[in-house]
Amino acid sequence: MMATCHCTRCRKVGAATFVFVVRENFRLVAGEDAIAIYMPEDGYRYTRSFCSKCGSALGEIGGNGESFPIPANCFDDPLDLSVRFHEFVAEKPDWLPICDQAKQFDRHPVSN
Repeated sequence: MMATCHCTRCRKVGAATFVFVVRENFRLVAGEDAIAIYMPEDGYRYTRSFCSKCGSALGEIGGNGESFPIPANCFDDPLDLSVRFHEFVAEKPDWLPICDQAKQFDRHPVSN
């Protein structure tokens, strides 16, 4: 599943469109020792992982949830997905229009 987050945190790492990956289907083949983690502030669900060597945003690959987001720009191969929803639309800047018909949520679409 693919979604776009408009929160200030995701925009700052330049990786607002994410692909949600099921953990049991994910296998990290190299570079685990280079993954650094940034913990979220209150009100945000996901930690942010990034490569400590090149700085690439890696989403939540270091978390322990059943599924987790990886920035779509991390994938080299084409993805047969489209954005299913937009979250944190309440934080979206005016200069960033939403140009699709996907569902929109002011914050996270699912509350814990």
